[in-house]
Amino acid sequence: MADVNARIEQFKKMAEADPDNELGHFSLGRAYLDAGMEADAIVCFTRALEINKNLSKVYQLLAQAELKLGNREQAVDALTRGVQVADARGDLMVKNAMIDALREQGAPIPELKSQQVVAQVGEGEIKCTRCGQIRPALTKPPFNHPMGKFIFERICSPCWREWIGMGTKVINELRLPMSDPQAQKMFDQHMLDFLGLQEAWMEEKSGKAVRG
Repeated sequence: MADVNARIEQFKKMAEADPDNELGHFSLGRAYLDAGMEADAIVCFTRALEINKNLSKVYQLLAQAELKLGNREQAVDALTRGVQVADARGDLMVKNAMIDALREQGAPIPELKSQQVVAQVGEGEIKCTRCGQIRPALTKPPFNHPMGKFIFERICSPCWREWIGMGTKVINELRLPMSDPQAQKMFDQHMLDFLGLQEAWMEEKSGKAVRG
């Protein structure tokens, strides 16, 4: 519990320092949810979605918090919107988890765009999994390791530029010493959360381990 409280204070400072920091509100909401403070988590998740409606993972966590408080109608609404967002972004793991949750609640599954005609991606473009739009691709992987290639294949150049600015805030506000492996690990987690790739990256790593 002490670790959760420390995370709450850490992310509270981040969110208060920059009220428009979607990652700060998302991380604070997740820490509140881990601490069993569902009402506070809902406030944070709602604010994160006001800043960026494409955070599919946030819809899933918001629904979890609402269900724990017995708010089925609000949870179903969050799941329904979340499935549509995750589907548009190609966020398969989160989408399937929310579809399962809707079925558990006896709620209908919304019509999905992936079942419709897919727009053509032109040369030098990518269907970005973060913003869900077809936009200019990165010219090269941002890192010379598997995670860099993973990001290169999924994230557009404008969204990556947004992360560069947000990443600087994460380092400064959390005072991360980047020479420390643990600090680098925390930085990477925030990066994947911001880009909406956390679950997909874990699945990728798990798949490689099985194949290896």
